[in-house]
Amino acid sequence: MKKVLVAGHICLDITPVFSQEAGSLRLDPGKLFVVGPADIHTGGVVANTGLAMHFFGADVTLLGKVGKDHLGDIVRSAVRSYGVKEKIKTDPQCATSYSVVIAPPGVDRSFLHCPGANDAFGEEDITGEDLTGIDLLHFGYPPLMKRMFWKEGEELLSIMKKAKENGVITSLDMAAVDPSAEAGKADWKAILEKVLPYVDLFVPSFEELCYMLRRERYEEMVEKGGDICLLTNIAELQGMARELLGMGASCVLLKTGSAGIFYACKTESRFVRQLQLPADQWEGRMGFLPSFAPEEVRSATGAGDTAIAAFLASMLRGYGLERCVNLAAAAGAACVEAYNALGGLASLEALEKRIDAGWQRQILID
Repeated sequence: MKKVLVAGHICLDITPVFSQEAGSLRLDPGKLFVVGPADIHTGGVVANTGLAMHFFGADVTLLGKVGKDHLGDIVRSAVRSYGVKEKIKTDPQCATSYSVVIAPPGVDRSFLHCPGANDAFGEEDITGEDLTGIDLLHFGYPPLMKRMFWKEGEELLSIMKKAKENGVITSLDMAAVDPSAEAGKADWKAILEKVLPYVDLFVPSFEELCYMLRRERYEEMVEKGGDICLLTNIAELQGMARELLGMGASCVLLKTGSAGIFYACKTESRFVRQLQLPADQWEGRMGFLPSFAPEEVRSATGAGDTAIAAFLASMLRGYGLERCVNLAAAAGAACVEAYNALGGLASLEALEKRIDAGWQRQILID
């Protein structure tokens, strides 16, 4: 079985449960707003994508960094309860990262986030020994990890190079950029131009990428309000995907939330041969697959991460590109039916059965 190292951002997600009438929530000064019990789970790419890949049957090791505090103990205990291999490191000089997830029904989620130990994560935290015997490195959330975007991504580049030097296939995910934070001032286009030649699979969301490559366009959409991903179109996604392939990525997935996933793969991709994937079902493929309609939307937290977990786990099984993307879209839709990233998951076989039974798709963009 292929071995996977999922590394990068890890935190604790604290999600208050809101009543169905909470859609008009306004956190005005001095106002008390009654909520239900808090749903507390590990979050970030290491926990969300890593544990979901473990759930889907992949041989996964998790690697992240926490502080020497009570929240760090909770993160370690939660991860170990799944029986997954982990190399979570402790930095006594840092606090453990956490997020308060504000997700009233029918409203896109917001976050109060403390980066904590993730800001101290650096190139030395992924060693050659960590990469020994690993087939795939999936790394996530550089915008939420200070050292990953310092000096135009110098340390992120070092990590990707180190992985390639060890013969490891690389996968890279992003996170939303806060324009008012340090990450918002970074030159993300320059970072991507440096890093993507060492990335086999680049799997960001449209919103994240639009901020990084089309800042004026991003600001125009923010001004309009609503879900930015529903303001794009397939032609725009195709243009972005081609640009990323031109920068050096071998395969690109652009997540558009409830709308679906755009995918594109180069005509010649080394990772396809390395994994012995069916080349005619991967190389040169490009298209858009609409998402599936969830039975009920409880929280979108972790939906993108679990979608990518299903994609990567399917790829490691040797499936074709469209089949992997379909399963990614299905996992994302199943995820939002629960309050946390893992609560709504079903096996890849169960997801395929649901698709084959005629799971309705959502046509939300042209």
